[in-house]
Amino acid sequence: MTTPPTADTAAELADALTRAMKRIRRQTMHRLEPYGITPAQARALRTLAHAPGCDEGPGAPMRLSDLAERLRIAPRSATAVVDALEEADLVARTPDPADRRAVRVVLTDAGRAALERIGQVRHEVARDYFDPVSRAEQEALLQALRAAEAAYESATPPGRPAPR
Repeated sequence: MTTPPTADTAAELADALTRAMKRIRRQTMHRLEPYGITPAQARALRTLAHAPGCDEGPGAPMRLSDLAERLRIAPRSATAVVDALEEADLVARTPDPADRRAVRVVLTDAGRAALERIGQVRHEVARDYFDPVSRAEQEALLQALRAAEAAYESATPPGRPAPR
């Protein structure tokens, strides 16, 4: 059993993670810009491509409401992201055969090609940021973040803020 960090250590860790994510996000945004893709759009494309439970294979149609839930954003925000992706011909909307009121979103061939570029950019940005850190330290950080995320997820009911 590990000893919980002090409040100062936990706060410093949270600040360091926030700074790291801002820098990684900024670099990702900068490197995706030539492709006309925002980080939010990249996240949506990756979610569509790797959605768990899609029996029809990678990139199978997903309900717009399910996409919003998986992205943890409001449905109207998901609609705005999908509007931009559809305008860029990276996704297409299709009617849901099980529910006439629902819409499904599917990747297009251009969307699958964009995913390859996104994957390259993510790899480059991560490598640039984490290369100065030893492999062992990277593994330890990943393990710690996975444990923290698992604990958070198990203690937080869906749609509710984390407990104190």
